[in-house]
Amino acid sequence: MNDSLVIIPTYNERENAELIIRKVFSLPKAFDVLIIDDGSPDGTAAIVRGLMAEFSGRLHLEERRGKLGLGTAYIHGFRWALQRGYGYIFEMDADFSHNPDDLVRLYEACAAEGNDMAIGSRYITGVNVVNWPMDRVLMSWFASAYVRFITGMPIMDATAGFKCYTARVLRTIPLERIHFVGYAFQIEMKWLAYKYGFRLKEVPIIFTDRTRGASKMSKGIFKEALLGVVQMKMESWFRRFEHPAAAESASAGPAYSASSATPAPETR
Repeated sequence: MNDSLVIIPTYNERENAELIIRKVFSLPKAFDVLIIDDGSPDGTAAIVRGLMAEFSGRLHLEERRGKLGLGTAYIHGFRWALQRGYGYIFEMDADFSHNPDDLVRLYEACAAEGNDMAIGSRYITGVNVVNWPMDRVLMSWFASAYVRFITGMPIMDATAGFKCYTARVLRTIPLERIHFVGYAFQIEMKWLAYKYGFRLKEVPIIFTDRTRGASKMSKGIFKEALLGVVQMKMESWFRRFEHPAAAESASAGPAYSASSATPAPETR
């Protein structure tokens, strides 16, 4: 078993499933892959099963009944990974909007640089998005600006879904208390990691919109994010956030790092 697991949720991704799996396994750094399929009617899970003998011990499949949501898929994957002792756990889309080559950079930001979470950021060095219509770029950028305004969290790409967590982060965050399933899930996980005092770093990436398959984005998911941010902020007033190694954290430097951002205070 490798120390790193890439979690890829799928729903109707037959055009991308085999391509993304083979690309991850071609990288110079060894990663295991967990596909979490929500009952895709197009046969995505069957394609993955057909590859499991070729990549025995490295490719894993969890099948769920029905479309249960992105957030619940990742939480299922996080628990699966922690039970099996992985040290670095990744979120990545199946549609190549996230470049698998960047997995290595996210890994190094945690394993070599000592950060607890690495975020593949579309906005830390400008607007690095390819093939999105302008209205969607603006919606995404202003969503992150809105999150910064409401929460004070200095993350330029608050809705980013390309991330590396250390196991310590996922053991600390109470996964059973995560509320949201779409955009707001991505925000909530960053917010909790930030509040618990972990070291977060944004790593610049280029995000390229899918060329195969259909987008799962909806206005309902975006609305959840807008309302969820206020709910998260208000609930934080009544919660205690204690870093699992407070003494170590106090001497470890800033809780957030990026070339163009101001570090957050260590205590919150």
